[in-house]
Amino acid sequence: MASESTLEKSLTLYDVYAISTGAMFSSGFFLLPGIAAAETGPSVILAYLVAGLLILPSMYSMAELSTAMPKAGGTYYFLDRSLGPLAGTVGGLGTWLALVFKSAFALIGMGAYLAIYADVPIKPLAAALAVAFGVLNVVGAKESSWLQRALVTVLVGVLTFYVAQGVFSVWEGFSGPGSADAFTPFFTEGGGGFLATIGIVFVSYAGLTKVASVAEEVKNPDRNIPLGMILSLATATAIYVVGVAIMVAVLPGEELNSDLTPVYTSGEVFFNWLPYALGPILIVVAAIAAFASTGNAGIMSASRYPLAMARDRLLPDGLAQLGRFNTPTRSIIITVGLMLLIIFALSEEGVAKLASAFQLLIFAFLNLAVIVMRESEIPSYAPGYRSPLYPWMQIAGIIIPGLLIPEMGTMAIVFTIIVVLVGIVWYMSYVENVPREGAIFHWFERLGKQRYDGLDHELQDILEEKRVSDDTAFGQLVARAEVIRLTEPTIYEEIVGQVAEQMAQKLDLSVETLKHGFLDGTLHSAVSVSHGAALPYCQLDGIDQQEMVMVHCQSGVCIDVEQPGSPLDTSEPVYAFFFLVSPSNDQSDHLRTLATLANRVDESGFTTEWRAAADEKAMKESLLHHERYITFSLLSGTKTEDFIDQRIRDLNLPAGVLVALVRRNDQVTIPNGDSTLQEGDQITVIGDPAGVERLYELYRGGTNGRNIVQ
Repeated sequence: MASESTLEKSLTLYDVYAISTGAMFSSGFFLLPGIAAAETGPSVILAYLVAGLLILPSMYSMAELSTAMPKAGGTYYFLDRSLGPLAGTVGGLGTWLALVFKSAFALIGMGAYLAIYADVPIKPLAAALAVAFGVLNVVGAKESSWLQRALVTVLVGVLTFYVAQGVFSVWEGFSGPGSADAFTPFFTEGGGGFLATIGIVFVSYAGLTKVASVAEEVKNPDRNIPLGMILSLATATAIYVVGVAIMVAVLPGEELNSDLTPVYTSGEVFFNWLPYALGPILIVVAAIAAFASTGNAGIMSASRYPLAMARDRLLPDGLAQLGRFNTPTRSIIITVGLMLLIIFALSEEGVAKLASAFQLLIFAFLNLAVIVMRESEIPSYAPGYRSPLYPWMQIAGIIIPGLLIPEMGTMAIVFTIIVVLVGIVWYMSYVENVPREGAIFHWFERLGKQRYDGLDHELQDILEEKRVSDDTAFGQLVARAEVIRLTEPTIYEEIVGQVAEQMAQKLDLSVETLKHGFLDGTLHSAVSVSHGAALPYCQLDGIDQQEMVMVHCQSGVCIDVEQPGSPLDTSEPVYAFFFLVSPSNDQSDHLRTLATLANRVDESGFTTEWRAAADEKAMKESLLHHERYITFSLLSGTKTEDFIDQRIRDLNLPAGVLVALVRRNDQVTIPNGDSTLQEGDQITVIGDPAGVERLYELYRGGTNGRNIVQ
């Protein structure tokens, strides 16, 4: 049964590296050098190096956006949330097309290399491969990524051997028909031809950012995405520059310019010492691995764009549904179908130029997106990786495509304009009443114009998703939180005073520092009163961990903070205050905790459950998701009697759970490993849902009518 749901996080650091690297080493190395050399001559070597450097701004920007918003659709999602749905529609459709063009180009190249040893029609073979990889992607991302890792491991190993042997041969004075005057003249078509070539080979590096479209499926994206991309670019640039230099050195210019298999042809020259033509065979194996990895990764990445756009109602809803294997089946089918059309309709060079031109435009917009997101000053924009040299890196990333696109030729420019117009027409004719705007409106708000508050809530949701591995830390924060219960009406300033006094001794800070922090934070907080709860917070120096005080107001409190521009709704009564203090140098954890609190408060039934809480234990448990905690009593004659008189460190608990609270004689305490449990204790265990469910299965029964699980 198809459903719309979150994609599984199954991709590791090596998967990120494999997707990026495999996407760069197909046509860019095995097919494109000859086409590019025909445009500029030996300076194609320099063109590859310059293109590798010019991709840096876009790589850094993509890494920052991916760690701030690790969602399916990558480029589409970033442009939509920064520049608005219209830009997202144009960018999403265009990037999807560019990825499809790139993947189709790769499969054509794979057919060309297979044709070396078998008399097969190149384009029908490429079409068959597209269908095969489409089926593999339907089966699952995990299976697809396993193949990707294997292919890239073979690919990088063989290319390293190719480069090492090629450098050795040239260094030892290899003399062949292309070596004597191989590098002169260096620029055969002048500066214009060189710039055009940079634009063409830029597509070789475009795969570097492909992983952003599957960021939702990456484990620990804050670390794995930027690190994987950096390692991938370093590998690709080194092999590109040295490998293409070897081709130029050993092949005559006329032969290289017309060669669609230049790596194979050059390998035949200096791998002749290997028996049984093993060298050229290895190159064909590497080429097949490269093209296969690009085709596979291309379908995986491209298919996430229709999925993400359909989630946002920019494409038909059916594309947002996941199939029986938890993959976007319909989106994959449409992507493969378009690849088949491109394979049979366009020439190899036409495909390369078209893909490069639009990708250059998108890179410019992505760099602009980082500027917009930072300057919007949205509190929940908290990337795990920040681009260096901001904003100069991004400004360079905007200027560079502007210089290269005009050199791509009339056809590429016309194609780019057509794609933009198609995106605009689609948005105007299909999309209606999209209830959101981009972060650019937050930037406008700073200039006195409108903003879209929903984006902050959406980014908070993303922070909530990113903090899945920190659920235990949040549970511990709730467990050690102080509780104040107010039964009589009071005013907000008095509540702040009580909270400050209670926190001051625990944090070794002055009462006035805390009062000022909370009152100042209330005025400027973007977290407003919602569903009868308020989340005052401050970030202070001199503390090393978060602390919280929970205030239960039986009668409700109307916050009366009279300041122009305060975002607080002073008319809604507040029954729950969660005063949070965080270290000033830990913005990421601070925002994640706020996101967790805000999401829990917004859940249906929270206010009712909170107001009905009769004691500290009930209040704390109302903050925890029910599948993440369990409370049971320790009673003789029940399944929990083995816990009695045991230290907590000695308990045989499932992995991923811990004892957070112990209620004894109406007193709630936070235990440690040496705390000894007694008969009659009520203990609350928090942690991983699977571990909590296992505890429920073990201890849900009782004896003599006594129910030990509550």
